Amino acid sequence: MKFFVDTGEINEIRELAATGMLDGVTTNPSLIAKSGKQFIPLIEEICSVVTGPVSAEVASTDYETMQKEADKLSKIAKNIAVKVPLTEAGLKVCRNLADKGIMVNVTLCFSAVQAILAAKAGAAFVSPFIGRLDDIGQDGMQLIADIRQIYDNYPNFKTEILAASIRHPQHVLMAAKMGADVSTIPASTIKALYKHPLTDKGLAAFVEDWKKTGQSIL
Repeated sequence: MKFFVDTGEINEIRELAATGMLDGVTTNPSLIAKSGKQFIPLIEEICSVVTGPVSAEVASTDYETMQKEADKLSKIAKNIAVKVPLTEAGLKVCRNLADKGIMVNVTLCFSAVQAILAAKAGAAFVSPFIGRLDDIGQDGMQLIADIRQIYDNYPNFKTEILAASIRHPQHVLMAAKMGADVSTIPASTIKALYKHPLTDKGLAAFVEDWKKTGQSIL
């Protein structure tokens, strides 16, 4: 499974990129607003730090303006994945970009039939929102499973399933078990993946026992 970080904070991105485990970045208008930075310069900076796909989202909802925004975003860097909503206009823009070989991330997917449309439109990624479905009493993980089953039925579908709206490590685990190609994860949740009380306890014991030997490796 690929790990993308879902953030607009450049320092978080730099820190995670240094681990060698970061495969890409996703952003959205809310994350950009939270960062307090100018959108285009921030995306340019992120693209210079990360070699994998960097999702940059359009801000308009009508087709004509969305297409113009998408064209501009696609020129920022070779690793840009233009992010469009799963609407009729968004899918039309997706098809236009895909025909030019430009990566597109179709976002705000909440049903398996929507995911079929994204694949038919040539999306590089479709982003089903797990946590938001859980919030309204539906099963976000079942959506991942349904999309995986459908995509596997049709080898001509090349769209990758990008599990989004991830809230905790269990979401990452379940998305991996369901066969999601990518999880886009908040930086705090990625860091939580390292944590286990038995790891901490075991390490503390090893450190204490090593001190008793009076030795040094260096």
